[in-house]
Order: sequence, then structure tokens, then C-alpha cells
Amino acid sequence: MANLNTLITQFLEYLEIEKNRSSKTIRNYDFYLKRFNEWAGNSSPSGITQEKVRQYRLWLNRFADETGRELKKNTQNYHLIALRAFLKYLAKRDIKTLSAEKIELGKMPERVVDFLEGSDLERLLEAPTLAETPEIIKKRDKAIVEMLFSTGLRVSELANLKKEQVNLKKEEFTVRGKGDKPRIVFLSNQAKFWVKQYLEARQDVSPFLFVSHDRAHESEAALTPRSVERLVKKYSKIAGITKKVTPHTMRHSYATDLLMNGADIRSVQAMLGHSSITTTQIYTHITNQQLRDVHKSFHGRRRGK
Repeated sequence: MANLNTLITQFLEYLEIEKNRSSKTIRNYDFYLKRFNEWAGNSSPSGITQEKVRQYRLWLNRFADETGRELKKNTQNYHLIALRAFLKYLAKRDIKTLSAEKIELGKMPERVVDFLEGSDLERLLEAPTLAETPEIIKKRDKAIVEMLFSTGLRVSELANLKKEQVNLKKEEFTVRGKGDKPRIVFLSNQAKFWVKQYLEARQDVSPFLFVSHDRAHESEAALTPRSVERLVKKYSKIAGITKKVTPHTMRHSYATDLLMNGADIRSVQAMLGHSSITTTQIYTHITNQQLRDVHKSFHGRRRGK
């Protein structure tokens, strides 16, 4: 039988070819599984037991790098998720090993979602038009912040957009997200208006929707995700927002806005491109807040009469 290193390589090839996973996911799984195999001393599949996994979890929990930094709980869980996926693959190939179902993930502290609403959101969306920048940069950056809030796109999805993808007449377009899964996103009137304004001001022939205009030799290069992160940070400062704001904050604001205005969680899941409803449930505190408001407004109103 092939040793664990060989099986890990075959599993990573399976993720690439059969599952069409991204190169980043494959790199992460490669790192997590090779770390396990090194810790286990180049074990065999049959050597992966419940006791071995228990010891590994202890090791992960007590691990600290040379600077004394420990692994976060979610990082520990990523190691276990990779191991579970690998064990499922081995079972599929009828290779005797521990059942993936025997590995439970550690309990995670509840995530707090950072989002913008009200005047903070309005000021951020307005900030590009107030900045002292060339007119084309104003139009580009205004289109970007409106697009982020209108569509809930991930920063990498936005940076990779091509002009031909975005149908301004239909006010919707398809984007391929994590796992290369397609989903439809919708443009607000504001996003549509500013994208149109920006494209009409463009002189270049770049196929990308958003390009750099900072230096002549880069004028046709697509904006990088890092550039988009920097400009969102810049406009949050101009808007006088003290907390950290990123493109992902805009994605959270998009989802929050939908839920607060009555969208159901399954629809929001589809619009965000989450493969699991569990991921979307980080927003349930928002719907809980709505329930609290409903309770205050409607419960016990007749008692004082």
C-alpha cells in the first residue's frame, strides 16, 4: 500500500481535478496534512486512530511558534477539516483508516460581524466624490464602493471582473466565486450609474472593469485586491469612521441590509455564494435584533389599557 505522503499527494490531485478546488485551498490542505504526517511520524492510514487524533488535537492546542504565538481555534479547526476530508477520500478508495465522522471540530467562539449602517455607510459611499483626486479616479472609486455594497462581491471577485461580464442593461451578471461556482449578482441604480460614468470616461482598451490610473505604464492593469482594500481603508478615514473597514465589511453590510429589510436567510445564502447555510448563520444576531424590536413594539401593548 502507498505511504501516507503518496496518498496525500493523490488526494491533493483529486481536489484539483475532480473537485476543481482553488490553488489556495489545495496549498492550505497540503500544509495542514503534511504537518499532521510529520507530527505522526509518517504514519500509515491504519495508524490514524481516535487516540492519535486526540493527541494531535492536544498538540495543536498547545502549539506555539518561535515568537510564542499560539494557533487560533479556527486555525486548529482548519487542520481537522483537512484531515476529515482526507479520511473521507481514503474511505472512498476502500483504504482502512479512521472514519471521518469520528473527528469532531472544536467549539468556536461566536463570530461578531462588523458592518456599516446609517450615516457611516452613507458617508463612506459619498467619500470618493469628496476626495482630491483626478475625475476618473473619483468615478472609478465611487463605482467600486457602490458595487461592493450593491453586490456583496468578495474583493477577489471584484478585482477579476471583466467589462464584458457586467450587463448594465439587465442590471445583473454572473460571477464565479469559491470553488468556481457561478452565482447571479444584482446592480443597484447607483452602482449601475457610476459604473457607466466610469466606463464612459475610460480611454484604455483593457478588458478589466476596474484598472489602475495612477501611473502611465500601469494604466491598463487590473486593480489588485490589495489596491481595493487600500482604497476602502482610505475612504473610511475620509468618512471619519474610526473602526477598521475592509471590502469584507462592505460584504457584511450588504448581507445585513438585506436581512434587516426582510430577506430570508436562504436567499441571502444564495446571493453571498455560501455553500453552507452555517456560514450565513453568522448573521442571525441581526435577525435576533429584529425580533427584539418586534417584541418591544407589539408585546403587551394592551396590558396598560
